[in-house]
Amino acid sequence: MNKEQEIKEMVRQKYSEIALQDKETNASSCCGAGGCSTEVYNIMSEEYNNLEGYNPDADLGLGCGLPTQFAKIKKGDTVIDLGSGAGNDCFVARAETGETGKVIGIDFTEAMIDKARSNAEKLGFNNVEFRQGDIENVPVTANVADVIVSNCVLNLVPNKQAVFAEIYRVLKPGGHFSISDIVLTGELPEKIKSAAEMYAGCVASAIDKDEYLSYISKVGFANMQIQKDKAIIVPDDILKNYLNDEEIAQYKANETVIRSITVYAEKPTDCCSPNSGCC
Repeated sequence: MNKEQEIKEMVRQKYSEIALQDKETNASSCCGAGGCSTEVYNIMSEEYNNLEGYNPDADLGLGCGLPTQFAKIKKGDTVIDLGSGAGNDCFVARAETGETGKVIGIDFTEAMIDKARSNAEKLGFNNVEFRQGDIENVPVTANVADVIVSNCVLNLVPNKQAVFAEIYRVLKPGGHFSISDIVLTGELPEKIKSAAEMYAGCVASAIDKDEYLSYISKVGFANMQIQKDKAIIVPDDILKNYLNDEEIAQYKANETVIRSITVYAEKPTDCCSPNSGCC
């Protein structure tokens, strides 16, 4: 098994465990002996409570932004959520696109797909569906989506440029995406980068912000905008699992390097680029 496959399998196993827990259990899980504030994958989440369509059963507290809030979804749109988890962003998107639209959630964890489908069935939504698949090879034909959203998922994927190429392929000409993700503006300590738990928590696999944005431009997207940018503060009780006191002091002396961004970009209407799939 190569490194990329190992990372994917590690993430799959961790999020399969999370899928079987509720949000309260996830939020109260301890990240080390002696008690602590929260797991790594919970320190970045934002509150959805005020968004129309929010369903608490579908909220596992795993996001790092509110991409659907910024996604400019219109009635009748076809929306795809990459890394849809238990369906949280899909149900919020469904409130925006209405009964005349369609929402497709993609996740590669079987347990998450099962949970999302169960939630959709309880809600009686017949225009929300969930497909199991790898977002490096999205199980959707080209030029289908008006809008693509994703919440703290792409940085779990080893080949991020492949994902942006897939987003470009699947979007209709003139379509757009709004994605919340974790990026870096400096170097993480090696002990954090190599920690398996930090991979599952979207931190160790994050890449430099400029590199991340360059992938979007290289694929051919236009009108790229940062819709939100905030610092992610990792609490000491989590850092102590990976760093000694001196290393923690050194890490905290630097400007905050872990950031959550929500980025927007559009697929041009004249999309004859090598990755477009629309010419």
